[in-house]
Amino acid sequence: MVIKILGTGCANCKKLEANTREAVKELGVEAIIDKVENLNEIMAYGVLGTPALVVDEKVKVMGRVPSIEEIKSYL
Repeated sequence: MVIKILGTGCANCKKLEANTREAVKELGVEAIIDKVENLNEIMAYGVLGTPALVVDEKVKVMGRVPSIEEIKSYL
């Protein structure tokens, strides 16, 4: 599974990354977590608000920080 955190490094982007790492850890799943900070790459996903969570090339959440439990439901 490939998970991407889309954002420019803002506080919410960092929180989303932390929540995502915790969700992966709690589930014990194998995942690659990439941070995407390039605006052109972010816009290529059709994301208008950051942070955003992409799982296996599908945008799951944008413009907010989901809870660890919500992230686990996407993995």
